[in-house]
Amino acid sequence: MSKYWSPIVRKLQPYVAGEQARIANLVKLNTNENPYGPSPRALEAIREAADDRLRLYPDPTATELREAIAARFGLTVDEVFVGNGSDEVLAHTFQALLKHERPLLYPDVSYNFYPTYSLLYGIEAVEIPLDDGFRIRLEDYDRPCGALIIPNPNAPTGIGLPLAGIEALLAAHPEAVVVIDEAYVDFGGESAVRLVSTYPNLLVIQTLSKSRSLAGLRIGFALGQRPLIEALERVKDSFNSYPLDRLAQLAATEAIRDEDWFDLCRMRVIASREGLIPELKALGFEVLPSQANFVFARHERQSGVALQAGLRERNILVRHFARPRISDFLRISIGTDEECARLVSVLRDMLAA
Repeated sequence: MSKYWSPIVRKLQPYVAGEQARIANLVKLNTNENPYGPSPRALEAIREAADDRLRLYPDPTATELREAIAARFGLTVDEVFVGNGSDEVLAHTFQALLKHERPLLYPDVSYNFYPTYSLLYGIEAVEIPLDDGFRIRLEDYDRPCGALIIPNPNAPTGIGLPLAGIEALLAAHPEAVVVIDEAYVDFGGESAVRLVSTYPNLLVIQTLSKSRSLAGLRIGFALGQRPLIEALERVKDSFNSYPLDRLAQLAATEAIRDEDWFDLCRMRVIASREGLIPELKALGFEVLPSQANFVFARHERQSGVALQAGLRERNILVRHFARPRISDFLRISIGTDEECARLVSVLRDMLAA
């Protein structure tokens, strides 16, 4: 440890991102990237804007992008916040809205960035165990708290909470901010956006990395009533007043507007997921029900760490989490049908051996 570190640095447990390997003929199913490219309209917007205008700062408020998001979800532009990926939006949310005298609540098996941000911002947090089927029990959240954050569908399990369950949490905690992290909602979940106008304590966070194939540009956004959005803006403008660059804003705006491409790609991913699940079950895997662009599965005889290592030796990357309760599971991103078929073929050979 360096003697020059601030004290907080020694306490941090940084988030570990999925491996970005440089391997020939790689099947990359470990980081939940979309196997299909961005909207052609988004790519054309980048090409047209890659000129002398890049010497200028971008719009610090990303007005056109926020207008496009607001129009899509039936909100006003003042109810939309955008950031440099949903992780940055989450970071601002933790700092602006989730630190209170009472603890923050979130599931014990969920996005690893939640405990990281809790440590970084000095937030007391309580992890609420999922049940034996890795589902959220609403009654377990019936306790005093300062705020709640729920990924829906959950990650890494892929299991979604029905909209009625989210509304029950909102009604049960009217004095607490309830954040619904919807990174994967477009692959089969029920979005809570329709509840924004009813509940002033609701903040919904989404990303363009998954269903709109823009992980490389880092664009996320939050939706909520004006007081919550204003809190995020105050933190953002005290940290980085130009979070989204010019190209990202233009591409994201076109990606939001291109509903046809969005629907085509997400439905292809859903179809591939539904085709992969019975193939894995036939090989002896337990597969949790998924509403995301990945599946969470464990084998009846083989450990997760052994299967991940064996697949990597054969140029297939999947994600393994060395954590209690889920150490035998693999999180497998949905690739193209060809990539899924290769995964199944390699697993079949490995298990037969």
